[in-house]
Amino acid sequence: MESWNVVFPQAQQVEIRKEPLDPALGRTEILCRSVASLISTGTELQCLRGVFDAGTNWSDWVKYPFRPGYLTTAEVLEVGPDVTGIRAGDRVNAGHSHAQYFKIEARDAYLLPKEISAEQGLWLSLAKTTQLGVRRAELQLGETVGIVGLGLLGQLASQYAYLLGAREIYAIDPAESRLNLLPKKPGIRPLPMNAEAAREAIRAATGGKMLDVAFDVTGHPSVLAQATLLVKPFGRVVLLGDTSVPSQQTLGPNVVSDSISILGIHALKNYRDWDHPAMSELFLRYLIQGRMDIAPLITHRYSPMDAPEAYGLLANNRSSAMGVLFDWTLLN
Repeated sequence: MESWNVVFPQAQQVEIRKEPLDPALGRTEILCRSVASLISTGTELQCLRGVFDAGTNWSDWVKYPFRPGYLTTAEVLEVGPDVTGIRAGDRVNAGHSHAQYFKIEARDAYLLPKEISAEQGLWLSLAKTTQLGVRRAELQLGETVGIVGLGLLGQLASQYAYLLGAREIYAIDPAESRLNLLPKKPGIRPLPMNAEAAREAIRAATGGKMLDVAFDVTGHPSVLAQATLLVKPFGRVVLLGDTSVPSQQTLGPNVVSDSISILGIHALKNYRDWDHPAMSELFLRYLIQGRMDIAPLITHRYSPMDAPEAYGLLANNRSSAMGVLFDWTLLN
């Protein structure tokens, strides 16, 4: 069989290629047909840009030709003889690259409940990453939170912080189009500015107390130092955006004098007793209950054949879009 696949042949290049796929399954594999896949805008644009410090996760991971993507909802077409719990016809979330057809180990697929739509199912990995971030911060009821960068992860982090009972959430991003996608709830305060300018705005709003926790969700090397200036003594800064050029990242002038904690968390980790299946189940339960909502965050839908156009939009004007997905049913 053959499959259409999105490929970055080199940095700054995007192609959609038709390539052979051996449909023969291993005993524990499943064969899938994609329904939709979501572009992880921050990660995939870094991969497309191709600028990485040596010795980073980025430089070890991204080798051209590179196959981007890891946020897919798919229909199971066939299962290997030793697969249990997943059957042909089921819908799964899979951390596979943007591809029309693919094979994966059944243990790497997450069976989606019937109440969850294909588009809702796309967000599991992003939801787990942000859930890990708020768990790492160990947010307490009544704390004041800042979220710098209102892309996909920042939007989800805002919803989690609200669920956890933050007193105020200062959502910081110079793009008002992103701020307009925030939930319209009391206590969520949009600040249409960068992190440097937000320092005085937060000082005024908090009466000089500053924040308990700030999340840097930008992946930009300059923001960490700016985020450390937003928190009070003994405050916490959580890095949810992993820069590809950490050599350009600095701590800021007051980390030691104000006893600030800088906390990293990686998407592949667990946190305390929460593993990935448990975090997935919790996120999907929140969606079913209506306590979280991703529908407003999907702003663009493309045919996979228009992949170069989709990435071009994001590369040239990232703030004009939020959730950008490929609808693979258009190829069936």
